[in-house]
Amino acid sequence: MKCALFFLLVCFAAHGYAQEDEREKEFRERAAKLKQDSTKQYGWTHNLTSGLNLSQVSFKDWAAGGENALAYTVWANGSSTQDMEMTNWSNSYKFAFGQTKLQNQGVRKTNDELYLESLLIYKLWTYINPYASATLRSQFTKGYEYDILGNKTAVSKFFDPAYLTQSLGAAYKPVPEVVTRVGVGVREVLTSAFTVYSDDPSTTKIEKVKVNGGFESVTDVDWKFAENLQFTSKLELFAPFKTLDEIIVRNDNTILAKVNNYVNASFNIVLINDVTVTRRTQIKQLLAIGLSYTLL
Repeated sequence: MKCALFFLLVCFAAHGYAQEDEREKEFRERAAKLKQDSTKQYGWTHNLTSGLNLSQVSFKDWAAGGENALAYTVWANGSSTQDMEMTNWSNSYKFAFGQTKLQNQGVRKTNDELYLESLLIYKLWTYINPYASATLRSQFTKGYEYDILGNKTAVSKFFDPAYLTQSLGAAYKPVPEVVTRVGVGVREVLTSAFTVYSDDPSTTKIEKVKVNGGFESVTDVDWKFAENLQFTSKLELFAPFKTLDEIIVRNDNTILAKVNNYVNASFNIVLINDVTVTRRTQIKQLLAIGLSYTLL
């Protein structure tokens, strides 16, 4: 009887020590997590990815017919972000340039983009915070329109036009993959030779700079929906105070599929609706396979 009682006491003690050890382990884990959260690393983070997309086709004695073609696009995307306890300052940039040569038609530009954005968010609340932003969009070289005979007419060049937007408002981040912001801003169109983008036809003077105040909305999506698949989207809306019914829309969407660390395939479609340039919706679509390399 005494042996049985002693055995039970030993079992209860062992069970108590096991529970105590489990509670101690949970306490240490919570303490470690709190320490990790309280010692969050603030400062700058940088990333930069560049790539080259190529396509080529050639024919010799091909009965079905066809034209030789060579196309390339070089690109670079990157960002620099300073995350502090009360502020988040993110700077992103996107550069792309591409050309194609089709048989006897010479070299023509197929892609040309220069884009810079700076966004400062002041952390007041969990989901909604005030922001200030500035964006610049232009191109590197001359752009042309071609008629059916192949004659070309210049319609743009470097920094002509250039679109500069500054705004203030509130940013909302419901989930880590989506950030949307709404505010008031100023949109400037800067030109030199191609004043069709900035001139007001109702005046006799030719304006090389057009400034409009209005409401701005920008929504960014960065969603990695599979191990090697990523969807990014930027929807920009600007409604001038003078013509609120003529909203300027730009929507840039990309699906990126990584084959490995150096090879990727991408599908990009850009939609632009800007009645100050044309009444028609502008569409640019790109499907490419190429090389990419992460520099930072």
